[in-house]
Formats: sequence, structure tokens, C-alpha cells
Amino acid sequence: MTLSYYIADVFTNQIFAGAQIAVFPNSGSLSDDQMAAIAREINLSETVFVSNPSGEALSRTMRIFSPLEEIDFAGHPIIATAFVLGESDDIALTDGVTALTFTQNIGEIDVNVSASAGKVNFVQFSRKVSSIIDRFTPTIAEIAEQLSISPDEIDHKKYSTRLVSCGLPYLIVPVWNYETVRNAKFNFASWSMSAAPQTAAQEILLFSPKTPFKDANFNARLLGPNISVNDDPPVGSAMPAFASYLCSFDFTQQGTHTFAVDRGDDKNRRSVLNIEMDHKAQSELALRIGGEAVMVAEGKMHIPA
Repeated sequence: MTLSYYIADVFTNQIFAGAQIAVFPNSGSLSDDQMAAIAREINLSETVFVSNPSGEALSRTMRIFSPLEEIDFAGHPIIATAFVLGESDDIALTDGVTALTFTQNIGEIDVNVSASAGKVNFVQFSRKVSSIIDRFTPTIAEIAEQLSISPDEIDHKKYSTRLVSCGLPYLIVPVWNYETVRNAKFNFASWSMSAAPQTAAQEILLFSPKTPFKDANFNARLLGPNISVNDDPPVGSAMPAFASYLCSFDFTQQGTHTFAVDRGDDKNRRSVLNIEMDHKAQSELALRIGGEAVMVAEGKMHIPA
């Protein structure tokens, strides 16, 4: 069979920036093995396979694969899928906001697509998450060694290092400066000899409340034993944990907070994630995560039976 697919750059309004996501809009006939093989062939961080088993006009099912495995939830593919479906006229958009329902392996996700003159301007999805927060973490000296930075660069006054899980545990580490985030290098040997692996966290979310870009409030980066030293992967899946982290501090007042997190830099596929959170000191935290996207490529893939 031959299937059409698209590649979009997500959480950016600039081509060749943000995160690259491949989307197959009509792939309900594919088997699991075929989807896994296609994801390996395309070799992007995430490839999305879209189907419409319900037949409803504004509802779709998403299967997401990395080159290694299927992923139960990811945020970047939501933005990419809504953008691609709207731009390719697979879903009819009205001017203003069109409400969609996407189903991933974790369940249904509400998505709002803002459009004007048939063009997608912004995509936002909603989630409610519960978190587990642990203040037992490796020492500042250990963490600094794992990140190849000085202990003085880690913020232990306003923020502090905490282990946060909304399903996947992240060791969230605050530093004073943007440059520290950009220059950090993961030290696998130090990590393997520390108590860090025993916390169940497999990735460090390193962040700074400073960024040189006016459209963001935080800069964030993921590092870990399964991430290449020079890689700067998408941070969307860590944002529920990051939002829960911010809410765990007493100085974060209850109410609705709006902020933006950027990843990368102007030379390294910078992304901007816009986040709204309703902090009510309850067991669940309501989040709305949104961003822009641009189309990069359109193609056809010939798939053997």
C-alpha cells in the first residue's frame, strides 16, 4: 500500500526549529509491526499514526512510536497531529476555535485548534495530572558532578532539587543561569555510582528561570543515561512534572498561572511551550499546553504487506 505522510516542526513558528514529528493521517490499516518498522525508517523522535474508528468528524485515535518502542502519551504529537489534520483538510476547521478529541493509549485528550482563513494558528491540549513529589535526592555535589557543572551553579535558595513523577519520574534540578543549562554535560560514570538510579528517575530535567528570549520564562533541557551527550530532546512529556514541581513551593500562589518554557537555542532547534496551570492545592492539577507548528515536508511511503 502507499500512504501519505507529513513532517511538521512543533512548538515553533520557524521552519527547521522546534521538534520534528511525522504524521500519517490515514493509517488505520497498518499493523503494530508495520507502524514500528515505519517509525524506525523515518527515525524521528516520534511518528504518529492516525485513524478514525469511531467515524466522528472531530475525533481521532493516535498511536505514537519512537524508533525504539510505542509511547503511551506524548505532547508534541498532539500539536503536530492537530496541525497536520487541519492543514491537510482532513478535519474541517472553523474560524476561531475548533474542539477536537484525540485518543492516545492513556485515554482521551481534549484539543482546541485556533484557526483563521483555514490556517492553523495555535493548538492547545488539556490534561489533569496527579503527581508524587519526593525531596529525597542526591546531594548537590553529586548532582553537580553528574551534570559536569559547579555546585555553586545549582539554585538551593528559591528552588531546590526534587524528584517529581506524573507517571514517569524526573529529577528536576534548578540552576541560576541559562548558560549552565546549555553547557551541562551528562556524566554517566558519576550517575551510575551515585544514589540517583535508585530514585527510579532515568532523566534529569535541568532548568533555569532565566532565558535571553522575551517569549519564554524558563529554559529547560533533558539529560540522562539514555540521551546522547550532544542531544537536546523534546521536553513536552516532562512539562506535567515541571508544573507540579512549581506548585510544590509555598511561594506559588493558588490560582491560574501562565508561563512559557523554551528548549534549545537559536542555533539548536529552539522550541517554545506555552503552559497554563490551575493551582488549587488539590490532588489533580489542571494543565493546558499549547504551541505553534509549521509544515516542513509531505511525502508518500510504499509499505509492503
